[in-house]
Amino acid sequence: MPYFFTLTQMKTLYTNAVVYDGGRFAAGEFAVDGGCVVPAGGVADRVVDLGGRHVVPGLVDVHVHLREPGFSQKETIATGTAAAARGGYTTVCSMPNLNPAPDTPQTLRAQTDIIRRDAVVRVVPYGCITIGQRGCGRLVDFAALAPEVVGFSDDGRGVQSDGLMEEAMRRAAQVGKPVVAHCEVDDLLRGGYIHDGEYCRAHGHKGICSESEWRQVERDIALAEKTGCQYHVCHVSTRESVELVRRAKARGLRVSCETAPHYLLLCDEDLQEDGRFKMNPPLRSRADRDALLAGITDGTIEVIATDHAPHTAAEKSRGLAASAMGVVGLECAFPLLYKYMVLPGIITLEKLIALMAVNPRRIFGLGGGLHVGDQADFTVLDLDARYRVDPATFLSMGRATPFAGWEVQGRAAMTVVGGREVFRDETMKTNR
Repeated sequence: MPYFFTLTQMKTLYTNAVVYDGGRFAAGEFAVDGGCVVPAGGVADRVVDLGGRHVVPGLVDVHVHLREPGFSQKETIATGTAAAARGGYTTVCSMPNLNPAPDTPQTLRAQTDIIRRDAVVRVVPYGCITIGQRGCGRLVDFAALAPEVVGFSDDGRGVQSDGLMEEAMRRAAQVGKPVVAHCEVDDLLRGGYIHDGEYCRAHGHKGICSESEWRQVERDIALAEKTGCQYHVCHVSTRESVELVRRAKARGLRVSCETAPHYLLLCDEDLQEDGRFKMNPPLRSRADRDALLAGITDGTIEVIATDHAPHTAAEKSRGLAASAMGVVGLECAFPLLYKYMVLPGIITLEKLIALMAVNPRRIFGLGGGLHVGDQADFTVLDLDARYRVDPATFLSMGRATPFAGWEVQGRAAMTVVGGREVFRDETMKTNR
């Protein structure tokens, strides 16, 4: 995997911390030298007092749209990774709906050259499944792309042909990489753009049925079992999808899935006639949201990703019917989930860190963390900070979020990647 940071040899001791270790928190200290976590003993060149704040392995988002190359009017790698660092993320996986699409080593290089130049956190890209990321046609050369990508996805499009997806899974399995699927049956969309539920019918909109998602999840799980491919479902939004993944995991298949904060905290009853409530998949019913929460608590859903999808203000100003699909989330995901899932007791803080940092690393084979020998990727959290989500202050170029104005608690006070501080909140005084 690409490594974009260099650091001179200097041992830093971090003291007065509450450190996440082995699934629990404990008061302690740790040290970093040469970009890696080392034993805390011995002489340090610098001591940083963290003031009793919580320290966790750096957050990982396996579903982020950085928009560059091709769509830098929406976001750039520089602005997107700055937003990620502010949100506490040390690694993000960039989706392939770009121009050029990363469907060959040459087109992938158009993205990785910018990553090496501009990224402030680790960025590991996906390669396309199909040439041109079209969801049909010819498959990419999986072996040629595999050394530089975290997996293969046509995110934004479901692969429509059963035979094409089966062959894609066979080739991905051969090179030891997961297929990461946006599940959507085109024939079932019928021009829809929000969930086909009560709000849709009451307000004269066109709906997207739940079957358009779960039907392809069902197909793909059967193909994953047949081919032995590692399979991960993007942005699960329906109760049927959750149950399909639950059953697959019970059979011992290498199947995992993610959902996003907006599907856990909102449903179609919360819709407003505003483009900041429009994303794909759409906000589903209350029953779907409850099924997602159950999937989080019982371990069926192992990852929370943001599906950070920035657009220009003009593209998001056209209401539910005409706005572009996608909302941003890197800078508000943790505080939202801490406020509305941890503090009410729905899940523990340890569980949230597993969903946002530990499980993504394990499932996708990503490094970094807080164990001795790890590349020193960690986040210092201020769990007492209280404020409102204000998109005007975002570092991301995208400002469309359904959570604008929500009261939240908790934020990243410091983000460290490979031993290098890439973000520090203005209230954080590090040297004591």
